[in-house]
Amino acid sequence: MKKAFAAGLRKVIIVPVILLTMGISVRAAFAQNKLYTPIPVPSSTELSDTLSDQDIPTGQGGFARDYAVKLSKGDNLAVDLSSDNFDSIITLLAPDGSILVENDDGPDGTSNSLLFTRIAETGTYIIRVRSFGETGVGTFKLKVTKLQPVK
Repeated sequence: MKKAFAAGLRKVIIVPVILLTMGISVRAAFAQNKLYTPIPVPSSTELSDTLSDQDIPTGQGGFARDYAVKLSKGDNLAVDLSSDNFDSIITLLAPDGSILVENDDGPDGTSNSLLFTRIAETGTYIIRVRSFGETGVGTFKLKVTKLQPVK
């Protein structure tokens, strides 16, 4: 009698607990997918946007906004970031998430950012716009250009 009761109790308690745990895990996975969605951007474009305190916290007091761009092996890329509201930093992340190149201050002596690079492998890259330290939020212009090789 005790064995039958224990077996029945296991079915009544363990199965719902497993299902509840699976449901929580699935919900957490869906939530994570909604949290991080880089903004798709064509490989040659200029856009105006706003960095806000609703974007990705950097852990250094500032915020970041990510853009996804599809690039091909051999592409020469120029990325120009300018803002009158914050000290900008631009980062290009490889498809594996590693940092390929980063720039804080461009060659014009301002706090705007400019980077050039040649793409070594085809894939989806992330262009990360962020503020330096706790310098703030605000509007910015991002220009992504595929440069044509000199013939």
